[in-house]
Amino acid sequence: MITGNYSLLNLKKKKLLIEAGKTEKYLSFIDKGIFRLYIPRESEDLTFGFAFEGNFISAYDSFLTQMPCTYSIQALVDTTVWQISYDNLQNIYEISKEGNFIGRLAGESLYLQKARREISFLTNSAEERYLALFSQKPELFKYIPLKYIASYIGITPQALSRIRKRIT
Repeated sequence: MITGNYSLLNLKKKKLLIEAGKTEKYLSFIDKGIFRLYIPRESEDLTFGFAFEGNFISAYDSFLTQMPCTYSIQALVDTTVWQISYDNLQNIYEISKEGNFIGRLAGESLYLQKARREISFLTNSAEERYLALFSQKPELFKYIPLKYIASYIGITPQALSRIRKRIT
């Protein structure tokens, strides 16, 4: 379904929005669902981000440079996103003040997510990162496997289990 310059995409649980090694062609807005961003590895994937409904999602570095990305984005539940292609977005930027504003908001949102995570890793313990994640998004624990949460906060699943046991 195409509406103007946007298209609607439905993804089933575990399907990829983008695969490592591919070039990101879309900026997406999550209408419904949850995604994880991860670096695929032979032993254990490294989860470094989650995105929830009401937020933008993209392999944004790849989107901006139009070069292949080094990570994948996977739906953790059935999801619905609205997408705009790189070319359509560039066209909107050229002809529309509102388009520029929306593009700026998307870029700022993605930047703030990244900056908050980096600051958290520099200033908080794993337990503090876990508690912050739990207080900000308690519903995610219903949908996201604990091994992904452990990877996201930079610890093993066993260390997460010890933290959870200590704080309950």
